[in-house]
Amino acid sequence: MNEVPVVLVTGGAGYIGSHAVLALQDAGIPVVVFDNLSTGFRFAIPNGVPLIEGDIADTEQLVEVMQAFQIGAVMHFAGSIVVSESVENPLKYYRNNTQNTLGLIDACLRAEVKRFIFSSTAAVYGQPEATPIGEETVTRPINPYGTSKLMTEQMLADAAAAHGLDTAVLRYFNVAGADPAGRAGQNTPAPTHLIKVAVQAALGMRGAISVFGNDYPTPDGTCIRDYIHVSDLADAHVLALRHLVTQGGNLTLNCAYGRGFSVREVLRAVEKAAGHPLPVKDAPRRAGDPAALVAKADRIRTVLGWQPAYDSLDEIVETALAWERRTPAALAAAAASSGARRAS
Repeated sequence: MNEVPVVLVTGGAGYIGSHAVLALQDAGIPVVVFDNLSTGFRFAIPNGVPLIEGDIADTEQLVEVMQAFQIGAVMHFAGSIVVSESVENPLKYYRNNTQNTLGLIDACLRAEVKRFIFSSTAAVYGQPEATPIGEETVTRPINPYGTSKLMTEQMLADAAAAHGLDTAVLRYFNVAGADPAGRAGQNTPAPTHLIKVAVQAALGMRGAISVFGNDYPTPDGTCIRDYIHVSDLADAHVLALRHLVTQGGNLTLNCAYGRGFSVREVLRAVEKAAGHPLPVKDAPRRAGDPAALVAKADRIRTVLGWQPAYDSLDEIVETALAWERRTPAALAAAAASSGARRAS
C-alpha cells in the first residue's frame, strides 16, 4: 500500500481546518499547519503539530515550506467564507479565494506536490430548481463567494488535466457541531451560522434569534438545510486523501447526509439540549435564501466508503452546545498557555 504523505493544511487554525488536523493526527498521518491567524487561533492547533505563520498569497514561502517538510499533499481551507460580505466586497473574495489559491496550486506544482484536497461549497449550485442536489447539478452560483469557489474548482480541473494533479473537491453543505472529545470547536467571534447562533442564545450570550421567513413552501414555512457534523466532514477529508494516495484521479463529492431540517426543527433541537425555550422572533425573508437545500449524498459513501459517526441533528447540537459552554473560560486559558508557540 502506498505511504500516506506529510499533509500541509492551509487554514488549519480555523474551524473546519482544525478538525481536519485532529482527524489526520488521530489517523497517524503527519501534518503541518500553514495559517496567517487572521481568523484562526494558535490554541486550536494540537501540541506537536508544526505551525507556520504565513499568508497563502506568498507563493515563495509556500514552496519553501513544502520542500522543507517534504509535503506530499495539501488540504486547502484558507479563505473567506461570509456570503453577505462577498456581495459587499467581491474583490476580497476573488483575491483570497481565487487568486491566492492559484498561487497555492502553482506552489504545489513547483514543489512537486501532486495531491490537492479542496474545501469547496454547496454555494456553487446557487438556487437549484430541484432537490436533492447531486454533483451533476448545474452550477450557477448567485454570489461572489460561490463564484470564487467554482473558479477554483475549474483551475484545479485544468491543472489536473495539464499537470497530472490528483484532486478531491469536497462541496460542503451546512457544517456545524464540535469535536465530541471537546478538543476543538467553532471560535468565530461574529458567527452567522444558525446552530452556533442558537446555542449562544441558549446560554444567554446573545438576544433573540430571528427566523428569516415563515412562509416558504416547506412543512413549517421555514427554510430547510442539510447539516453535517464537522468531525464527520474532517473524516471525509482523511478518506479522500487515502483515495488519492492509493488510486489517484479527480473527485468531486457532496459532503452532507442527504436529509434536511427546517430552521424551527433546529431551534427545537437546541431547546431540547439546553432544557429551556429560546428567545425567537419572526423576521422578513432574506434575499437569495432558497426554500430547501438538501444534498444527494450517496456518491461520497460509495466512492470513499464514508460512514458518518455523528449523523443526527441532536448530536450536532449537543456537541456545539458543549463546546460553547466551555468556550469563554477554556479558550482564554488555552490562548494564554499557548504563548508564542511556533514551529521551528
